[in-house]
Amino acid sequence: MAHIRPEKYIWLDGKMVPWTESHVHFLTHSLHYGLAAFEGIRAYVQHGNPGKGAIFRLNEHTDRLFDSCKLCLIDVPYTREQINEACLETMRQNGLQAAYLRPLVFLGDGSMGLGAMDPPVRVGVAAYVWGRYLGDEGIAKGIRAKISSFGRNNMQVGLPKGKISGQYVNSVLAKREVIKAGYDEAIMLDGSGQVAEATGENIFAVIRGRLVTPPLSAAILAGITRDSVITLARDLGIPVAEEPIARDQLLLADEVFLTGTAAEVTPVREIDDRSIGSGKPGPITQRIQQTFFAATSGQLHPYSLWLTPI
Repeated sequence: MAHIRPEKYIWLDGKMVPWTESHVHFLTHSLHYGLAAFEGIRAYVQHGNPGKGAIFRLNEHTDRLFDSCKLCLIDVPYTREQINEACLETMRQNGLQAAYLRPLVFLGDGSMGLGAMDPPVRVGVAAYVWGRYLGDEGIAKGIRAKISSFGRNNMQVGLPKGKISGQYVNSVLAKREVIKAGYDEAIMLDGSGQVAEATGENIFAVIRGRLVTPPLSAAILAGITRDSVITLARDLGIPVAEEPIARDQLLLADEVFLTGTAAEVTPVREIDDRSIGSGKPGPITQRIQQTFFAATSGQLHPYSLWLTPI
């Protein structure tokens, strides 16, 4: 996880603000209580045109941002179209064609307390260059993962379909736990002991020729990269099943990989000190990974609707 290189501007509350001046008050409500909604979005340089970029599945990300805000009882003071344009304009003003974008809807200062309903709703969009979340080597050779002692928030203690800031505390704890133990990523189980997801990624396993991932009825985020991979796999003729995965099934899988905007498609070569398959990215993982990157870079016409030109 590389440090963020400062850019020129951040879009904040409807206007471009210099990167170094995008401050918020110490008593910002969301800073203290975690009630905020965010998105992670990527833009990619388009194949054969290094001066042209496109944002991947922008509309779907913006829709999920609004869904998360609805779950939080936060009324967004902008339309979906305005948020889309804010993302595009942030890219343009910073002269970026490939970047990671971070829209955030949060509650500002002016009122404190858990029940405060009147803090102002503020919205920001940042864009910055961010490489492979789990490393170039992780993308190429796979990562080492460990099943965490911290579980995924279940339906009774949270809203798993919301990308809500405060809900990521247990993911942060899980991530810190495994990094200190020498692993790259944590895998989290749900309240029943079934595999849920990683700290910020959905999970797929190849089991006897089928691609299996936990269903949306489970305590998982409805990942946009997850949805993309399911579509790509089915178009490639790979059988896909959305069904529960037990811990031991995961350890015995032929292949495992993680998906997410930050992680993209990252193979897992080892879990709990056990090699997954041959200990290298398997053929189905490689095929999906290659197809995904071809789609994001505009090389596959059937998926051109996933791309919003900058």
